[in-house]
Amino acid sequence: MSTNPQKVHFIAVGGAVMHNLALALAKKGYQVTGSDDEIYDPAKSRLENAGILPQNIGWDESKITDDLDAVILGMHARKDNPELLKAQEKGIKIYSFPEYVYEQSKEKQRIVIAGSHGKTSITSIILHVLKYYNRNFDYLVGAQIEGFDLMVKLTDDAPTIIIEGDEYLSSALEMKSKFLFYHPHIALFSGIAWDHFNVFPKFEDYVKAFEELAEGMPKAGAIVFDETDNMVDVICEKERADVAKLPYGAHPYEVKDGVSYLITEKGKVPLKIFGEHNMKNLHGAKKVLERLAITEDMFYEAIQTFSGAAKRLEKLGSNAHTQIYRDFAHAPSKVEATTKAGKELQPDRELIACYELHTYSSLNKDFLPHYADKLNAADKAAVFYSPHTLEIKKMPAISAEEIKKAFGREDIEVFTQKEELENYLKAQNWYESNLLLMSSGTFGGSDLNKLTEMVLALPTNKKEKAKPAAKKGSVLGKLFKKKS
Repeated sequence: MSTNPQKVHFIAVGGAVMHNLALALAKKGYQVTGSDDEIYDPAKSRLENAGILPQNIGWDESKITDDLDAVILGMHARKDNPELLKAQEKGIKIYSFPEYVYEQSKEKQRIVIAGSHGKTSITSIILHVLKYYNRNFDYLVGAQIEGFDLMVKLTDDAPTIIIEGDEYLSSALEMKSKFLFYHPHIALFSGIAWDHFNVFPKFEDYVKAFEELAEGMPKAGAIVFDETDNMVDVICEKERADVAKLPYGAHPYEVKDGVSYLITEKGKVPLKIFGEHNMKNLHGAKKVLERLAITEDMFYEAIQTFSGAAKRLEKLGSNAHTQIYRDFAHAPSKVEATTKAGKELQPDRELIACYELHTYSSLNKDFLPHYADKLNAADKAAVFYSPHTLEIKKMPAISAEEIKKAFGREDIEVFTQKEELENYLKAQNWYESNLLLMSSGTFGGSDLNKLTEMVLALPTNKKEKAKPAAKKGSVLGKLFKKKS
């Protein structure tokens, strides 16, 4: 507990990381208040339990008082937010959350995990292993992890902080990537695949943010990077004075009877996670942990108990013939890697993959061709999107034919209502078949746990395995590849 507690106000306190940062500061002994124009569970319940849920929803400039030590501004808040304008008028120090996290960790060893994909999983692995050995550390991660109450921890005594470094913009006042504010001593680059089309309209702009992160590395720092990613390889192999380069690829592994095993000099190590991309993730995490005095033997012991971060290839349920997984995948590279992982786990089973177009990028007609062939590892594929979401985002309508052409599969089923998707799943024969649900949303408000129960309760009949349908790339997809 701080002897002289700071008084901090959050503008847009309901965000996933923002409310966790608010809870972390309250736990540290700070006086915390907040506002937002919408707060949903789990943030609502967690803030209420901590006694810091705003009494009223909406902005209230009377909360900006002279005794505030800091205002933390979320990306959700606009430049004309009345609370922000009042804080500026009063001359109160305003931080974006990454700026504030840096202020809280200036004296710590800072490790940042960056990349278009895998950063949550890699950060989660590092946290899991450090906790397994009772290390003292602070952290910021983008998902709930088993064994951790909060997604953010900030203390006065921890010597190290592990940060998931998001490349998205920081706030309405700081239109720079969040990870550029952390100034890491060790940075991991998991891969670069164009994302956040709304704020990085050009691929070059997106890549530039990662280049800036790499160029900002201090002497005696270290860059850990996926050497199989061409763009990362180009950025990270560049010579930088006194900065160590630590490349990695997928850790050697095999899959047997639905279980993945690491192949090591001392034998096979069973895992609870699967997929080639996760073998890369854990290998990258291992490289970072070696810099923190975690030996190979220590790593292999601890990794066996890691079950993954929430919504990252998370098993929702299973029975004798079917397994159902969900994943946060939304960018094309994530969709491809997750679908391949789902098929690789049990190749003899039919894989039905359902993907929701939910983000601004995924719903943008100019960006859609990036999804060419990304669902090809699935035996059957379905794409869901909500016309209402397009209306809210003020984007032009998309047709089923446009989606099929973009993905390069004429056999894709396209749905716009959750009931249509549920009926499709009810009509499938789930004998020796698995289901993969990929979305950063909820498939139009579907309760995925109830959906899982419904599928697992359906009767099944032994079936002849049909030959997989031809999945030829569309003309549009091929044209895009040539342009790239």
